[in-house]
Amino acid sequence: MSDQMQDLAQRLLDAAKAAGAESADAIALQGTSVSIDVRAGKLEHAERSEATDIGLRVFVGQRQANVSASDISQGTIDMMAERAVAMAKEAPEDPHVGLADPSQLATEWDVDALELYDPSSEPDPKALQDDAAEAEAAAMAVDGISQVQSASAGYGETKIFLAASNGFAGGYQRTDRGLSCVAIAGTGAEMERDYDGDGRIFQADLRSPTEIGQTAAERALARQDAKQPPTGAFPVLFDERISGSLIGHLLGASNGAAIARGSSWLLNALGEQVLPDGISLIENPHRPRVSGSRPFDAEGLQTHKRAIVDEGTLTGWTLDLANARKLGMESTGNAARGVGGPPSPSSWNVSLTQGQKSREDLIAQMGTGLIVTSMIGSTINPNTGDYSRGAAGLWVENGEITHAVNECTIAGNLRDMLRSIIPANDARTHLSRVVPSLLVEGMTLAGQ
Repeated sequence: MSDQMQDLAQRLLDAAKAAGAESADAIALQGTSVSIDVRAGKLEHAERSEATDIGLRVFVGQRQANVSASDISQGTIDMMAERAVAMAKEAPEDPHVGLADPSQLATEWDVDALELYDPSSEPDPKALQDDAAEAEAAAMAVDGISQVQSASAGYGETKIFLAASNGFAGGYQRTDRGLSCVAIAGTGAEMERDYDGDGRIFQADLRSPTEIGQTAAERALARQDAKQPPTGAFPVLFDERISGSLIGHLLGASNGAAIARGSSWLLNALGEQVLPDGISLIENPHRPRVSGSRPFDAEGLQTHKRAIVDEGTLTGWTLDLANARKLGMESTGNAARGVGGPPSPSSWNVSLTQGQKSREDLIAQMGTGLIVTSMIGSTINPNTGDYSRGAAGLWVENGEITHAVNECTIAGNLRDMLRSIIPANDARTHLSRVVPSLLVEGMTLAGQ
């Protein structure tokens, strides 16, 4: 991490102190991004951006205020600090805000072990264009594909530095590479589209453009000649591409901010069974080469591995300092923030226990039902967990896929759904959210 970022954060703290803040923390972000879009074999759009953004949070008693800017001149920093202190003096008191006690701060971490940064040079735009063009060509080479809606490649690099008046100072940098393709099968009113893509920290880990283009094409073709399914109660298999959304609802409901507000269907469920016996949900922010890894959180606390759900039982909330204080608990080291606001709780990398059966085994087991491969819209009651979403995918009869389906709605209650999930063994382990295909028995399906 460059001395420039550390110096920038320290200048913000010094300005806050000079303006009358009793305590403060500062965050500095320096980023570069490049994106390339290809269409019909030609460059359609190219964009490169560079920016440095700064954020300052100040405390006056139990009052806080946040300010941010993208100008790092000393004049701007001094003005930010003065405005932040003036705002804090007018803010309502909150007994739960404040920096971490020095005894809570992370003191040792190994950024290199997390492998968040690819040291190779920023890719040339021509190389990104070639990757996108190769993905597009691979999709177009598949019989039945009429066009490619988009083929895109991108690169990003971000430097992050956090410092606070309680003595914490730390930073790291990360990179990301991405490639995606959206293919369209058929023409006119019969057109169907689907996609594939990959995002990695290291270029060497990225899947090949040809594979991504071909997979997007095959998925688009599989959606052709879709029909509405019958209405009734059927088993639903959430494909691995979208099964993480179910676990995302559990993570949202166990977020400390939702619990502190009293607006969660998991309220008062601590220690209760929320997943089937033997299934755990493990958070591990120290997995190498994974986007959700963090050496410390946005309040300078050590991140650590923990079980959110242990053998089916909900063991704890996801907490930052403020929400932990509201609930009379300890932070779990899950504070996240940008430059424009205070920290809030956020989950890092999570992995759900995988099952013993393959996706194909679960399809055979479900008999007649729906494989959901995409969803649209969302009606979810945060207080009751009532769940309803538009869905499309593949219909299964007698354990075999027969045709595509669309224009249907799946409904249930999240507590009942999650307690009955049957996981497959097909999760992609390089993702930040490692969740296999999930079979849920007896959901309500509204079709024709």
